[in-house]
Amino acid sequence: MERLTGDAPLPAAFCGGVIALGNFDGFHLGHQAVVGRAVARARAEGRPALAAIFDPHPAAFFRPDLPPSRLTTIDQRARLFAGAGVDAMIVIGFDAALAALSPERFVDERLAAWFGAAGIVTGVDFTFGQARSGTTEMLAALGLRHGFTAEAVAPIQDADGPISSTRIRQALIAGECETATALLTRPHRIEGVVIHGDKRGRTIGYPTANVDLGDYLRPRYGIYAVRARLDDGRVIAGAANLGIRPTFDPPKELLETYLFDFAESFYDRVIEVELVSFLRPEAKFDGLDALVAQMDADCEEARRRLSAVAT
Repeated sequence: MERLTGDAPLPAAFCGGVIALGNFDGFHLGHQAVVGRAVARARAEGRPALAAIFDPHPAAFFRPDLPPSRLTTIDQRARLFAGAGVDAMIVIGFDAALAALSPERFVDERLAAWFGAAGIVTGVDFTFGQARSGTTEMLAALGLRHGFTAEAVAPIQDADGPISSTRIRQALIAGECETATALLTRPHRIEGVVIHGDKRGRTIGYPTANVDLGDYLRPRYGIYAVRARLDDGRVIAGAANLGIRPTFDPPKELLETYLFDFAESFYDRVIEVELVSFLRPEAKFDGLDALVAQMDADCEEARRRLSAVAT
């Protein structure tokens, strides 16, 4: 799959495609329906299937003071799009100039002139243009002027209502990994480069792979049963502490993953850690003996839970 910039005309090979347009952060069941519809249309019409996203997320651009809320990085979304059959991902830089474009100019200058869209697929709640004044109905009407069709896909619902990134964030903040997994169709995954820590873990028999949380949403602080996907394709079970490690000073926010039956060093390599099940909240221990005893119990419980969940 190709990765293209949305800040210039597309290469000729990708013009005239059917574009799934949105943010698709998390790429949950609802997002999958939108992208799936675009891919199906593209295949039926013999056109490129494209997914277009905005970076940064408009909410983060307008409110940089908000706490981190990202569910997926651009790299993760690229892999998910590729798995869904998308031929190319368009990354549209979101800045003040783009935010000031009227809906009409966004359609004229980007979707029509630069992308040569033959079709656009969005969710029903998609908005665009200055002050979010463009609606899906407006997009369909403007598309007719330029010879492309636009359609909006209805939300996917379960017993609790429409599936959304907001619901997934709420589940993760509550430590409800299983709910998030059901909505995403896979466990929530945090990807990052393994960094050097203070190496306390190795002194007590629990060396960890440490990853900075960056712009990711902060799930509930605590201990998790996890699986780590390594950059060579291996998937290793483990247990992780996500939080500030209250037993140690100074507090340091990290995702620290202990991999079962694994003794290799992989500093500076990328890993993707999936949160399978929340075990318990973080706790402060009086000494290392109490901490190690609890970690032993945590790992035993993590193994038990992971054995009951398919990879």
